[in-house]
Amino acid sequence: DPRGLYTCKTDGKSSSIHVYYRMCQNCIEVDAPTISGIVVADVVATIFLAVAVYCITGHDKGRMSRGEGRAPLPARSWGR
Repeated sequence: DPRGLYTCKTDGKSSSIHVYYRMCQNCIEVDAPTISGIVVADVVATIFLAVAVYCITGHDKGRMSRGEGRAPLPARSWGR
């Protein structure tokens, strides 16, 4: 427990500092393998999502949009 009063004495002078330290009760250690696992899982999930979106939207290529295939509207002249 690092909490407490720390004192430094040199050449007859004294300095002190009071340390308040709160330790985490539910913390986990994050090291290089944990971070790399999180990064790899994120990349795999992003690729999976991109492929899923591509597959879902890729099947609509043969259908026309709403405005395609209709006759164009005649031009209106105002104020003649």
